[in-house]
Amino acid sequence: MKAADARVLLTGATGGIGQVMAATLLQAGASVMLVGRNEVRLSVLSDDLTSRLKIAADRITWQAADLLNTDSLTGLGNAAAAWGVNVVVHNAGVPSFGPLAAVDTSEIARVLHTNLLAPMLLTQSLLPHLHRQKRAQVICVGSTLGSIGLPGFSVYGASKFGLRGFAESLRRELADTAVRVQYLGPRSTHTNFNSPEVEAYNRATGTAHDMPATVATALLDMLESEAAQRFLGFPEKLAARINGCAPSLLDSAFNKHRQVLSKALAASLSPTPEHATSRNSK
Repeated sequence: MKAADARVLLTGATGGIGQVMAATLLQAGASVMLVGRNEVRLSVLSDDLTSRLKIAADRITWQAADLLNTDSLTGLGNAAAAWGVNVVVHNAGVPSFGPLAAVDTSEIARVLHTNLLAPMLLTQSLLPHLHRQKRAQVICVGSTLGSIGLPGFSVYGASKFGLRGFAESLRRELADTAVRVQYLGPRSTHTNFNSPEVEAYNRATGTAHDMPATVATALLDMLESEAAQRFLGFPEKLAARINGCAPSLLDSAFNKHRQVLSKALAASLSPTPEHATSRNSK
């Protein structure tokens, strides 16, 4: 689909990658519905993009929605259909990092709901509308961690493995329709999405990262090429292929990641100097 023909619903629009995606799509000629939780941030972003890119006001709109709320998802689906959406970009996501034993159960539920269940439910609600379009696309923005299991990312990785499986299955399910389903797997990206702990982990393990503009350009390329799947970065792209064929071959490649994670956990459990002094004085 040409960008000029696209009316894109973009979740996670106010995030570090989402803002650049919105600008890139608008500059290419697409119309965009910005989706996020905060009405003020959405309104400010919409006004900024309209002014900065000098685009017609009718090419951009916004809709506040809480992806953890089923009723909110229903309202979003109805608003998007009324607006005439023909491209859905599932970009919203929340992070999770750390040993599984240290992850709170509520965080596990929140990550799986936001990163996996919400895209499934929103897609399901919009499918009748998308089937009525001459051409439609659903693009799931996942992660290379949806193809390569990394120590410390068991929860986040599970959500992205699930999203990739959803996209792959639905792509094959809808192969004889006008709806194309695609999966984009960025590697680590330089935004505030990564916590200081993740940044330290990435530095210690030599993990490379891309800038948001790289991911946004890849999204635009996928929109127009309608490619089924794409991963970003090397050696991540190669690792994803190897992991898909023979995952156990890569197990030892992540020994350093496991060791860094173990040291980080041990450090977090060690008493601070103040605590140690207090304990020794008793």
